[in-house]
Amino acid sequence: AVFSDMRAGDALVLLREVDNPHDANAISVHWREYKLGYVPRKENAALAWAMDSGQALHARISRLQAHRNPRLRVEFEVFVQ
Repeated sequence: AVFSDMRAGDALVLLREVDNPHDANAISVHWREYKLGYVPRKENAALAWAMDSGQALHARISRLQAHRNPRLRVEFEVFVQ
């Protein structure tokens, strides 16, 4: 519903969900007040470790593409600061 308002370069917020019952490394991805989903499970272990170690991670949208699968619409980059 918010895809048309998003732009490449927009900041994203990553929130660690240590109590997530489905994935011990779960990290949710938020744009403004909207939860977009999660960092893919196959890519979240290193990010979860970094967040659990106290490292500040920043993320931003790197690419948007119209796709019928919502999971493939938003690509993002994560930076350690």
